[in-house]
Amino acid sequence: MADGRLGDGDGTRVVRAGLPEEEPYAPPMPGPVLAAHYHLPGDPADAPYTYGRDDNPTWAALERAISELEAPGDEAAHTTVFASGMAAISAVLLSRTKPGDVVVLPSDGYNLLVSMRERLESHGVTVRTAPTGGDAQLEALDGATLLWIESPSNPGLDVCDIRRLVDAAHERGALVAVDNTLATPLGQRPLALGADYSVASGTKALTGHGDVLLGYVTCRGPEPAAPVRLWRKTVGAVPGPMETWLAHRSLATLELRTARQAVNALAVAEALRERPEVRDVRHPGLPGDPAHEVAVRQMRRFGCVVSFTLPDKAFAERFLAALRLVGEATSFGGVRSTAERRGRWGGDAVPEGFVRMSVGVEDAVDLIADVRAALDAAGRG
Repeated sequence: MADGRLGDGDGTRVVRAGLPEEEPYAPPMPGPVLAAHYHLPGDPADAPYTYGRDDNPTWAALERAISELEAPGDEAAHTTVFASGMAAISAVLLSRTKPGDVVVLPSDGYNLLVSMRERLESHGVTVRTAPTGGDAQLEALDGATLLWIESPSNPGLDVCDIRRLVDAAHERGALVAVDNTLATPLGQRPLALGADYSVASGTKALTGHGDVLLGYVTCRGPEPAAPVRLWRKTVGAVPGPMETWLAHRSLATLELRTARQAVNALAVAEALRERPEVRDVRHPGLPGDPAHEVAVRQMRRFGCVVSFTLPDKAFAERFLAALRLVGEATSFGGVRSTAERRGRWGGDAVPEGFVRMSVGVEDAVDLIADVRAALDAAGRG
């Protein structure tokens, strides 16, 4: 190519993201650096690495990779990786607020936001909540310091107009963070839509194999990144080098995995819509879904999660027990399909028969057959 770049396709970008310059006889991706400290002569200010809680070459490689994927166009981005998604969420909400501030959260977001609300309020922060759908958070923005968006929302899969909310928040002097876990950087780039922070649990689709706990925060420049990185150092919410290396290794298949999952999820959602015992099937990629029109404008793919409601708790539990290809588990985004009845946890305002299903990379025809057979079995009692 004339500009020397290797290519801009998603598949090319994820395979190359964060890799060092090639060297003769060196591995294409260096192994994990296991170090609590480094040889440190002279002034620490001149050292790239000083202590294991501050930085690590393995973190730095993954942070470069995620920054390349989350960056808005040619603008640089800065990523900080964390030990978990909640560590990343906490870093933004607790490092960017102080007593007297006002934070706007989604009322239908990830259920641990309820605990986060309690924590913020105990620190003297006022918290307002509003649903994701219909851009309802707009009504709560006056006087806000920070707006937290989750789109698509978990577990209800509502979508809001991120650009519209960002513009309204910035007009009022508020920062905006977007939880991008469900979409991944290949499905949606919040920074390109104007957000200040893109936050995600790397535990889910980013790594995709159900074997890593990880989170990250990406922002536009070093200034907004500084308090987040200081928070990581202060509370010690650092990821292990092995987990970080596994996450970076998994990025190479992100495009393949998420593309297959998106196709499969849409096929499963369409099959569920045909069943009379199933209601309120939600997936942003479904034509006619309440979120579809907005999702088409701001998302490039619609994710792997499908939600739906079965007649009652007992029916949902019989359905889950009858599935053979779909495991019963609480996470999402993995290569193996999983599902669960969300009401068992509490904290989500969903019916007792509400099911969140994460669609994997199995053959769609097999998944659909499994779902249909499990619905038949649940209906027989």
